[in-house]
Amino acid sequence: MRYDFSDKISTLKPSAIREIFKVLENPDIISFAGGNPDPETFPSREMSIIAKRLFDENAAASLQYGITEGYMPLRTLTAERLKEKYSVGTEDDSLIITSGGQQAIDLMTKVMVNEGDVVLCENPSFIGALNAFRSFNARLVGVRSDDGGMDLDALEHTLKTTKNVKFIYVIPTFQNPSGRTLSLSRRKALLSLSSKYGVMILEDNPYFELRYSGEYVPPIKSLDTEGLVLYAGSYSKILSPGMRVGFALGPKPVIDKMVVAKQVSDVHTNQFFCMLVAEYLKTCDLDGHIEEIRSLYRQKRDLMLSEIDRLFDPRVRRTSPDGGLFLWCELPEGADGLKLCGMLSEKKVAAVPGSAFMVDENAPCPALRLNFSMPSAAQIKKGVALMSEAIHEYLK
Repeated sequence: MRYDFSDKISTLKPSAIREIFKVLENPDIISFAGGNPDPETFPSREMSIIAKRLFDENAAASLQYGITEGYMPLRTLTAERLKEKYSVGTEDDSLIITSGGQQAIDLMTKVMVNEGDVVLCENPSFIGALNAFRSFNARLVGVRSDDGGMDLDALEHTLKTTKNVKFIYVIPTFQNPSGRTLSLSRRKALLSLSSKYGVMILEDNPYFELRYSGEYVPPIKSLDTEGLVLYAGSYSKILSPGMRVGFALGPKPVIDKMVVAKQVSDVHTNQFFCMLVAEYLKTCDLDGHIEEIRSLYRQKRDLMLSEIDRLFDPRVRRTSPDGGLFLWCELPEGADGLKLCGMLSEKKVAAVPGSAFMVDENAPCPALRLNFSMPSAAQIKKGVALMSEAIHEYLK
């Protein structure tokens, strides 16, 4: 039997990160590849108590269908927290609960992009978003980035010279994969360009609350007075990724269309886990829990950075993330991060080649993405030492 796949899926490659997870079943592998939170950060004891109470007192509702917009108490609590704590959201905005932050990206693309339309994004950017855009046959145009995030001069030139731009995708805070943060001045300039050229912004902010150093920078959405920004967030990095509970907040007409799109996708987000998160928000100290996560990840970040600085070849450049889960290492120009990842695998160390995050995934890239949230301190020390050996061998 010959299978003729759709044009939208036939050229789409598997996520390099999801494929790496298959390799990680080997317990001998030291992984800097995934983006997993440390299981130590999961509030399992509190969730166990809440889960039992939900089944004892409200099993029928926990196991029943819900509305597509999402479990109403969770929508209300999420919107209130965003508004009161971060000034995100206006009376013209609405909120939908999604199956993880990834679905917020998918639904935004589904309702805004026709085949051949353009999505602008940082280069490099999150592979899950890039593949979502590709799956709708969007044309991706990368905008160069530096240590301060997206280059706004390059962005304006692209907006001037590119037709059918539907939105700008940006991860402004502790970007995946680089760990960089867009400065406040650039956020304001980005919003100004969005308004000037009539192009929406998709602000993807799953790591926003995981800050370990540096000064707070407000979300772009908190500066938005014109309905220019759709804000995608998630409970994955601060509670549990396996629950797949995310959200999107943005202009009501856009959210209304996303609701329709979700109805033909998964009907609604898992009702039981939505109720579980809502009860956690009502009865537990989320901010205190986040501070515990920050403390743990701050130690891991600092350890990885110090070991890299101590052991890596001085020609390797790295980012210095103030938060999030990732940092970005660049070898000298002309090097191939994919080839180095192959050498690392022989030493039983896993990392993700930078090419996986580029708009042109086939172009050579001298970089790697490293994750510091999941490995233990001992694994970080051993893994960085093994990476250093491989880098020295490669650069010879």
